[in-house]
Amino acid sequence: MSDAYFSSGGGLKLKGGGGVIKKKKKKTVVEKPPVESDSIKSKEDPTESFNDSKSSAGSATMTEAERRFEETRRKRAAEKAAKTASKSHKERVAEFNAYLETLSEHHDIPRVGPG
Repeated sequence: MSDAYFSSGGGLKLKGGGGVIKKKKKKTVVEKPPVESDSIKSKEDPTESFNDSKSSAGSATMTEAERRFEETRRKRAAEKAAKTASKSHKERVAEFNAYLETLSEHHDIPRVGPG
């Protein structure tokens, strides 16, 4: 046979496939004893303690630029929600139809078939 019909044989080899699959080790969970001040706080209002722990944990790991970015993102989301809520569905549909009327004929759906 010629070189054009030569095949190496065997299975396909995929990129990154090391062939050996390693099992992941299970992590052991260590329970910590509850602290008195946290338990008293959680008895008062569970949602409040959740929000406090969430904000304190996030602010400790975030840089100043990340905090500013998150604040700006929250403000923009609030503005967008207020803008969307200010118009009724009927007003939005009317505005969208006016926009579609201003588009050129190029954007129309072409007719296909007889008729």
